[in-house]
Amino acid sequence: MDSRCVAGLLDRTLGDRLIRVRLGSRIRDAKALPQQRQPFTSIPYRVRAGHRAFVESTARSRGFKFALISGLAAYLTKARRVLVPESGQGALGPALITVGQGYADYRSHPLFTGRMAKFLDALLRHKVTFDFTQLWQTKAETLRDFTSSTKSGDSWSQTWSCWQQTRQVSVDGKKRQCGICAACLLRRMSVHAAGLKEAPETYVWENLGAASFERGAAPSFPKRKITRALREYAIAGTLHLDHLAQFRHSASNAGMLDLFSFQLAGSLGIKDTEARGKLDRLLTQHETEWKDFMGSLGNNSFLRHWAVGARK
Repeated sequence: MDSRCVAGLLDRTLGDRLIRVRLGSRIRDAKALPQQRQPFTSIPYRVRAGHRAFVESTARSRGFKFALISGLAAYLTKARRVLVPESGQGALGPALITVGQGYADYRSHPLFTGRMAKFLDALLRHKVTFDFTQLWQTKAETLRDFTSSTKSGDSWSQTWSCWQQTRQVSVDGKKRQCGICAACLLRRMSVHAAGLKEAPETYVWENLGAASFERGAAPSFPKRKITRALREYAIAGTLHLDHLAQFRHSASNAGMLDLFSFQLAGSLGIKDTEARGKLDRLLTQHETEWKDFMGSLGNNSFLRHWAVGARK
């Protein structure tokens, strides 16, 4: 969704100078953008690590892949800027809020892309800057801007946010987005905050206001597929967004926010105070959107029972 929205917003000023790049061999947007002449290419890739199968279950290597491929595209086209479409919650949230005992996730953070720029310069002798155009906006703010100011504003509904495989989230033979992973929950919250709507059938978990996790799924979704793993994904996604909404209220997080602002300031070439002010505004906006979304689900929602901060 971020990619579609940001491309639409930038197209107003850049036009054909904006070259869209994606990884993989499939172009999901083909049906959504029929017969439109756009500078757009899909770059297939394959990674092999010796004779053994390369297993990378955390998905953190995706940040390296995206930065490298877009950097190579910039090198081939002699471009100097790579525009990163990630909104603030997706770029900064994973680095602020860790999952379980995992390390902070910097894969879409300016600190990481700054190092990738140095790597590309050393590798190719080509300087490129990674520009986060929506870093200080929430996903909802980006979506609202896109729908209100572009001709293709209604195309957001044809985008895909969920990463679950077809065999896990098919209903009556048709793939849906799961609706309960972190990416889906952020999408659903953002759609709500932007004042838009999606059909319940967009997701396997049609009803987030249900009293139990199991009851929230589509009636025809096989019960055997409602696994412990899916439930844990749902809990983790809910708590990630909830903890991000509460982060600035804890005195124990003050030092972390100072360090985070310092890192952002150094990466972006701005003052610490400016970075902190923009970060505080982003977190405040996220909190407002999250609480409003939780409130819209009703007091009996299984998500609301998991999200401690939303009940305050």
